[in-house]
Amino acid sequence: MSAAAPAALTVAMAQFNPLVGDIAGNTRRILELARQAQTELGAGVVVFPELALCGYPPEDLLLRPEFVSRCEAALAELATAAAHGPALVIGHPQRGLGGLYNAASFLAGGRALGVYAKQLLPNYGVFDEKRYFVPGSGPCVVEHLGTRFGLTVCEDIWQPGPVAQAAQAGAELILNLNASPWHRAKAGERLTILHARVHEAGVPIVYVNQVGGQDELVFDGGSLLVDADGTLLARAPAFVEGLYPLGFDRIGGALVPRPGPLAEAPEDEAEVYAALVLGTRDYVRKNGFRGAVLGLSGGIDSALTLAIAVDALGADAVSAVSLPSRYTAGMSNEDAAIEARTLGVDYHLLPIEPAFDAFLHTLEPLFAGLPPDTTEENIQARCRGVLLMALSNKTGRLVLTTSNKSETAVGYSTLYGDMAGGFAPIKDVPKTLVYRLAAWRNRQAQTPVIPQRVIDRPPSAELRPDQTDQDSLPPYDVLDAILEAYVERDRSVEELVADGFERATVERVARLVILNEYKRRQAAPGVRITPRAFGRDRRYPITSGFRR
Repeated sequence: MSAAAPAALTVAMAQFNPLVGDIAGNTRRILELARQAQTELGAGVVVFPELALCGYPPEDLLLRPEFVSRCEAALAELATAAAHGPALVIGHPQRGLGGLYNAASFLAGGRALGVYAKQLLPNYGVFDEKRYFVPGSGPCVVEHLGTRFGLTVCEDIWQPGPVAQAAQAGAELILNLNASPWHRAKAGERLTILHARVHEAGVPIVYVNQVGGQDELVFDGGSLLVDADGTLLARAPAFVEGLYPLGFDRIGGALVPRPGPLAEAPEDEAEVYAALVLGTRDYVRKNGFRGAVLGLSGGIDSALTLAIAVDALGADAVSAVSLPSRYTAGMSNEDAAIEARTLGVDYHLLPIEPAFDAFLHTLEPLFAGLPPDTTEENIQARCRGVLLMALSNKTGRLVLTTSNKSETAVGYSTLYGDMAGGFAPIKDVPKTLVYRLAAWRNRQAQTPVIPQRVIDRPPSAELRPDQTDQDSLPPYDVLDAILEAYVERDRSVEELVADGFERATVERVARLVILNEYKRRQAAPGVRITPRAFGRDRRYPITSGFRR
């Protein structure tokens, strides 16, 4: 069988992982990928994501004139390079008479053949583009290599208008540059939107997305090619940086895309776990830490966090520390040691009893006559926080906190104690999903990395005798269902009661969510996996008279 003839046009989708603000470094990497696309793939056009030159989101860096000037100088350097290589389609900030634009330039022959200004500026959820940009007002169609390309940027495909406008202006192929943050079920949402746009415009769409972690956000890539009839012809892998070629032929004068590789869509647990690993890896590495350190309690949250850290950074870059108190069960210490040994990390046992006794002795004159309460419990957690932060300072390894979304929502954590640290990998993961992820991760290994009894035993903070989480909280399946409705969908107490939840439980949970906003403001950032994560998505006042 003879090999297929070369495509008339090859477009490379560049799933690019930029470092926000590192304009020089991003430029070097763009040029490396462009050369690779030309020499290895024979690409005539390489498409990079939205604001690839500076990384997304640059936030208030855009308010600094010097930052924008450096982007302009880098864009000129790329235009010069495009005189002798493939055409480059690059996202960047662009100054104009009306203000600053979120732009895309088509660079070829040593210059910009066209510059498009994003027309639809998102200002919801994690987005606040109207703070920085002014909208564009028309299409941009560029003719190159015998093909008419229409440029659009991210939000331009989520609403009717810009894509159809480009097609009406003569575009045969839409190049859509994206920095689309991932959350669960996002891939399906994108396909639905692309189907709607090709139905309106009648031309194929190349959807190129950023990949990588940026603070709380994680970008999954998952770049796509959809034909004019809505058929999905190519999908790049999720959470992987790389170049992915697309072939196009001229048949009867029409531009016809070839089917390309279709990366398998991962199951929910696999997709969430990959997002957590990538978000953790990029936060630690992009911020220059030598690795990570965490407190390993023998419970399921720290066990899952340890597995994520090892998969993100490698065992050699992770330290685990058990910090038992007088209330720590023997099985907790045993399970923590098993987890550390199985994953091959540096492991230490530092009992907190001497530090706890010293605090109690120092406070004894002031606590005289007062009964023990959560104060003593919190002191234990804060002893652990001091020790972990000391290890972080000494070794240059970032402390990973281990609280999940259920605990974060209702304040079931200690400020300056188990909340102490620099990054929280499972911050947006509800407790019920923590269990599912732990079971999924165990299935990926010949030897389970999380002992089964850690998954089976009732969860406990182990800060007082015979303590379990359910002494203070509803069962996690009930709690997570209430939180999903109340926090992520803004359903009211009355609506939840009408849905069948017990009124007293709903009112208690709602009260805890509202009262603990002050804690969440001081919490470490963590990977966002839901459309309504604490932090960038959900912004509530600390001082508030609203209680329902």
